[in-house]
Amino acid sequence: MSDDFVLNAKAREDVGKGASRRLRRLAKEIPAIIYGGKKKPQNISLAENELAHALDNEAFYSRIVTINLEGSASQDVILKDVQRHPAKAKILHVDFLRVSKTQKLQTRVPLHFINEDICVGVKQQGGVISHSMTDLEIQCLPADLPEYIDVDLTDLEIGQVLHISDIKLPDGVESVELLHGDEHNLPVATANKPKAVVEEEPAEEAAAEETPAADQEEQQADSDEE
Repeated sequence: MSDDFVLNAKAREDVGKGASRRLRRLAKEIPAIIYGGKKKPQNISLAENELAHALDNEAFYSRIVTINLEGSASQDVILKDVQRHPAKAKILHVDFLRVSKTQKLQTRVPLHFINEDICVGVKQQGGVISHSMTDLEIQCLPADLPEYIDVDLTDLEIGQVLHISDIKLPDGVESVELLHGDEHNLPVATANKPKAVVEEEPAEEAAAEETPAADQEEQQADSDEE
């Protein structure tokens, strides 16, 4: 899987907010850091357009990425954090975690809900599905890391709650929450009854109800005078 995503990087010696701003503005590169494992953290920079293209792919967030660093051996990493500008569509900084093919890693992968529109609670009972999670923290070896996890809602009925333990995980993949005990078996999705629809009253009736009795009497008196 490490060949699926490859990024070319440069070592970065000049650090700090000012240096990072100059790097983004003048060189069109994004500051980043690689950490973890037995090596020291390493500051790097990535081409902005190459990184932005990778971030547009959902799989990039949950797959092994190979970083080719100038003058050094390539490193296998996973994406751990992306810092973005709060008001502009700009990437500010990226964090990567080194991984070993022989050691389990922990990361989050997206959940893909399938058969939601034909599940019992929706198709037969007229309910609606509420999602409590959109991704799940898992533990596995890099070779077993899934791009996403399917959550089948076919049999979910109104009033039922689907929990983490109900998800069929791929071989070699474990839920980090469930490793902490049954009390961490959190809800993932629920089939709820649809909200009651309140019929709107005709405008004339609504206006009459909102008009105090005294106002109505005054309006009647004016009408009689005419």
